[in-house]
Amino acid sequence: MTTPLRTVVWSTGGVGSIAIDAIRRRPDLELVGVWVHSTDKMGSDVGELIGGEPLGITATNDADALIALRPDCVVYAASGPERDAGAVPDYVRLLEAGINVVSTTSTSLVYPPAYYSPEWRDQLEAAAKSGNASFYASGIFPGFGSDHLALLLATQSKKIRCVKATEVALNDHYPVADVMMDGMGFGRPLDFEPMLATPGFIEMAWRAPIYLIAEGLGVEVEQVHGALDRQTTERDIEVAFGTIAAGTCGAVRTRAAGVVNGREAIVIEHIIRMSREVAPDWTTSEFDATYRVDIEGDPDIHCAMNLGAAEGHGAGHAAMTATAMRVVNAIPFVVDARTGLLSSLDMPTTLPRHAFD
Repeated sequence: MTTPLRTVVWSTGGVGSIAIDAIRRRPDLELVGVWVHSTDKMGSDVGELIGGEPLGITATNDADALIALRPDCVVYAASGPERDAGAVPDYVRLLEAGINVVSTTSTSLVYPPAYYSPEWRDQLEAAAKSGNASFYASGIFPGFGSDHLALLLATQSKKIRCVKATEVALNDHYPVADVMMDGMGFGRPLDFEPMLATPGFIEMAWRAPIYLIAEGLGVEVEQVHGALDRQTTERDIEVAFGTIAAGTCGAVRTRAAGVVNGREAIVIEHIIRMSREVAPDWTTSEFDATYRVDIEGDPDIHCAMNLGAAEGHGAGHAAMTATAMRVVNAIPFVVDARTGLLSSLDMPTTLPRHAFD
């Protein structure tokens, strides 16, 4: 029997907790440590932290102690408004120590060549080379739903005029108020300018999947156009981070379009609501989340991937599970991969192992 891959999970939020539960169930992976940020969690049994039976592993914020465990891979799932700024130094330390990293945190690294900070990218590449380790970022959107699914469907294409990937999600479960309110504008009047409205922000945020699709299809992106739309709610909505007052923003739509051969040809659209009835004229979904790919060409292709139950419960569990498993299932493949920064174009299909009950 192959020796299980020693694995550390970095954080115990929604995605991190799912990763912990998945890893502990797999005979090919061994959970050896868990990092936490909150002092209230330090010293607690990890199994109890995620609402299960004790696992005999104590949560810690001691990064050096976790590195000393010499794990084969770290599942990095920290969240927050400044995720990249806080995560990159951690990535560098881990990679230099020879530890492979899979991450759901830095979504702009789903396609490293298009990363918005060339300086940080070079630091990561140098660290990976120094430690003979690999780094891979994925998730559901950005990640599978925003690019990999589109490329898979495009294997049926003779001609392509436009590829559009869309996420439609109910995000009332997300508890981080500054991200949702200051970052995206939920619960704010429409004259408030969230971070999303910063010139160039949308283009930067969705640059990676656009360029990943472009490389996969062998075309060059000339420029990226970004657009932001918001609609208000007619009633108060209670959500995980507080109350969305009537008359304030209850739905956000972003659109980023990569220009190829003079026209908008690779489009990423992201629609988030705090309640299903807000913005009824936008694309809707009865599920926790729907991921659409529409390819205009020969043939025309239209595919909708739904996560969660119909009339989804709104807790976002399905999308979080998909996000976590994109990187957990990738662990054996990343450990075996070439040294350096990887994208889905560098990986085989990361099929799950030991997934059947």
